[in-house]
Amino acid sequence: MNLRKTLLAASIAALPVVASTAAHAAGPLMAAPVALASPQESASLVAKLTAKDSALGLGAQHSFQIASQHPGVAGTKIVRLNHTYNGLRVFGSEAVVVTNAAGDIVSQSVSERRPGVHVADARGRVAMATPAAPDLTPTLSGSDAIALVVKQVAPRGVHRWMPTSELLVYPVMKSVRIASALNKAEADLNALDLEQVIDHYELAYLVHTRMADGTRLVYHDTVVNAKTGAVIAQWKALQTVVGTGNSQYSGTVPINTTLSGSTYSMKDASRGTGGTYGGMAITNANHSSASSPSAGSIYTNSTNTWGDGQNYSGGSTTSANGQTAAVDSLWGLMNTYDGMKNVLGWSSLDGNNTATYIAVHVDNSYDNAFYDSGCKCMYIGDGSSFKSLDSIDVIGHEMSHGVTDSSSNLNYSGESGGLNESNSDIGGEMIEAYAHGGGTGTVVPATGNDWMMGKDISKDGQPLRWMYKPSKDGSSPDAWTSTISSLDVHYSSGPNNRMFYFLSQGSSADSTSDYYSRYLVKSPANMTGIGNDKAWRIWFKANTTKFTSTTNYADARAKVLASAQELYGVGSPEAIAVQRAYAAINVGSDVDEVAGGGGVSISTQPASITVAAGSTASFAVGATGGTAPYTYKWYRNGALISGANAATYSFTAQSTDNGAVFNATVTDSSATPVTATSGNATLTVSSTGGTTERVTNGGFESGTTGWSGNTGDIGSFSGEAAYEGTKYAWMGGNGSAITEKLTQAVVIPSTATSATLSFALHIDTAESGSTAYDKLTVSVKNSAGTTLGTLATYSNVNAASGYQIRSFNLLPYKGQTVTLSFSETEDSSLQTSFVIDKVSVLTQ
Repeated sequence: MNLRKTLLAASIAALPVVASTAAHAAGPLMAAPVALASPQESASLVAKLTAKDSALGLGAQHSFQIASQHPGVAGTKIVRLNHTYNGLRVFGSEAVVVTNAAGDIVSQSVSERRPGVHVADARGRVAMATPAAPDLTPTLSGSDAIALVVKQVAPRGVHRWMPTSELLVYPVMKSVRIASALNKAEADLNALDLEQVIDHYELAYLVHTRMADGTRLVYHDTVVNAKTGAVIAQWKALQTVVGTGNSQYSGTVPINTTLSGSTYSMKDASRGTGGTYGGMAITNANHSSASSPSAGSIYTNSTNTWGDGQNYSGGSTTSANGQTAAVDSLWGLMNTYDGMKNVLGWSSLDGNNTATYIAVHVDNSYDNAFYDSGCKCMYIGDGSSFKSLDSIDVIGHEMSHGVTDSSSNLNYSGESGGLNESNSDIGGEMIEAYAHGGGTGTVVPATGNDWMMGKDISKDGQPLRWMYKPSKDGSSPDAWTSTISSLDVHYSSGPNNRMFYFLSQGSSADSTSDYYSRYLVKSPANMTGIGNDKAWRIWFKANTTKFTSTTNYADARAKVLASAQELYGVGSPEAIAVQRAYAAINVGSDVDEVAGGGGVSISTQPASITVAAGSTASFAVGATGGTAPYTYKWYRNGALISGANAATYSFTAQSTDNGAVFNATVTDSSATPVTATSGNATLTVSSTGGTTERVTNGGFESGTTGWSGNTGDIGSFSGEAAYEGTKYAWMGGNGSAITEKLTQAVVIPSTATSATLSFALHIDTAESGSTAYDKLTVSVKNSAGTTLGTLATYSNVNAASGYQIRSFNLLPYKGQTVTLSFSETEDSSLQTSFVIDKVSVLTQ
């Protein structure tokens, strides 16, 4: 945490509007701690993603490297992967993959910065989108790069953590205006008017140095050209702010300690496991130098009454007065742990319940507090211009750096650095509200925090930051500008802090108010907030499951909005509030609020079911309110199911459908349509009856695996949608004379009592009339290619909206290995597309 030396007085104007609806009491948002994937599971995920890349025309030089794993929303987990090129990581190019319990990919958030990546047109034809890679042979060694950095940042420094260097491909980015903003004045630019594009690539070393130099810590990340030694980029990496305890900021509070023999220690073994001390702990740094602080030993006491409730006045750090900082720190750490776990389901800093610790009494009169990723712990000074820096919002702030460090890992520079700091300010305020509300329950109270970061530690009553109007500190902007990335991250955090305040508490229509935004131009002028609880859930979900290390303000808006839509529905008041809150800081356009609050809502949720393979699986959703008629959409593992547009969705279940998650959205027909999103329902497919799936990769989600012929037809393309998942086979659609074929051999056992081929088929065409110009033939062949039987022939005459399920009896071929053949022939003009998905042969 960086402490502001120049502080301005706060003046509280008329308070803005907060929605009167009850806080969302959905219970924990995130899943419990997850086991790390086995090497086989990790390899399987990488293979799936590589297959997706292959379908897009990317070669073997592109691959993935697993970076971290942590829980996702209940029932899922998150795997973060780096993109690699010829084995080297591409800096800032990442994939955040959400998987369910069955290992299926539910969703994927991507920051695409790889060299030579192509974009597909409607038929998969590609054009170069990014520059070519640089030469990948370095001139310098990694140790050369480290020496260059050390000489620059702290030639006489001592390494606190051993330095590291990583050879990688570094995209040099530039900001360009989108076409519609080319003629805008600089002052009129909105965050969505600019986009980051790759200017060129350089082969570089990313050097991490964590040093002590005299009286200061010098933590830097530096990008060094691997051929010339030139510094390409650099940024600071130091992220800086049941016994009885008498705390300075919270009165007499209960704290969890450990009794061993007749000695009590400030170790809470009930919160967190492993780590340095086997549980959360508070240690006594005992004035060790801020340039290289030592955690010291865990606080001990002969009784279980700690502290005197007074600011540290010097002298012994183990006296009652010296213990007070430890009391506040343990109380803050307990509330941070409980607030995140009880409200969000997130255990400790990494989501996997790894214990952390706080060291107090760093240096003498040290005016700072910081999170250190090397030990995943926090250090706190006693203050000089400030009181002891262990107020509950400061603890929440620094511990929230640990959450970001374990999840999105937002780069600590530019706009992403501002978002990193803002996330910590948000965490500090929400933990303050939770603690002041009693520190129990599964909901963050609507009140209890002051929206002023670090006010309690200030000797003159002036906070470090005003979240509702950041410019009150004299340095932070209230809204996004095109120069915000050049600011220190503690200032560039300002607009997002204000966004979160508006999202939670709303704004004022009074142009003289601290809570007014001139960018809110729709109705009403005073936007309505959704409360602390919902706002924190939405933000936390975005940061942990969607943000990548290079997320900027524009990207954050899109991902926070997506999180709101997933949690509360497209068009919901919560999603609208996100759009308005970001518009209020000049990120995106303002929208009108939906009046009345009487929109459609889910009255009957889809139910989880268990069926046998080959049986019909059916899900239903009910809705009420709003304006009829309703429009329905069904989703499988987060992907839209084409043609599933009724209140009920049914299909023939395959063994590969086991564990699939389904949900629906219902949209009404009001002038401003409102969408409600159902809960999730899980399909379990049992093996009762001995039903067996004979087709490999019938849904094409593993790319070309199992298929032969014109496998370039398999993939995800603009212009057609999958029946389920994201991939399919698009045959035809060329508008020229061509023949395409896809085949797969399957076994029909001699003991089979039933054998059914089924597939989903969508046909669209530019042809007209009743003449069959373009045809798709479905047949069964033997190993020599001789046709054993033609099952069906389809043509442009059969074109229809959506998919139709086609089924055929293959029992006549039992005892044989036969080849399924899909063969398409187009004439010389006017396209017809035959789109195939969910191919299945079930035998019993």
